[in-house]
Amino acid sequence: MIVVEYPTREPDRPTAPGLQDILLELVRREPIFHRPELGTTREDFERSTAPDFWETGASGQRYSREYVWATIEQRQLATPQDPPQRDPWKTSDFQLREIAPNTYLLTYTLQQPDRLTRRLTIWQRTNSNWTILYHQGTVVTE
Repeated sequence: MIVVEYPTREPDRPTAPGLQDILLELVRREPIFHRPELGTTREDFERSTAPDFWETGASGQRYSREYVWATIEQRQLATPQDPPQRDPWKTSDFQLREIAPNTYLLTYTLQQPDRLTRRLTIWQRTNSNWTILYHQGTVVTE
């Protein structure tokens, strides 16, 4: 009988030591669009997303920047809060990789009450501002 040994399924995903401060900065911004302390207005949204921003949801559907804003706006109207509260979601397993000058791929796990997803956001630092270029969620099935 031949036994084939498979390598470890999970990839080694270390964050370089020189990126730890940036990692901590970006962790405080996730999950995106669910941090009221970072702004809730259209102007805040436009400042934090690239003009050609889009995302792929956990459903596999692609969403334009305008569609994402409309969804955020609807959420705010549906659940008025004073002051806005954070969602009770748990984030974990953050990893950061620099993919181009001042551009970073942030990955993490998001636990919501009804599902577990893997998330990625591509962030770019412009001057003193962070801008989201792309975001994606993938449902974990096991």
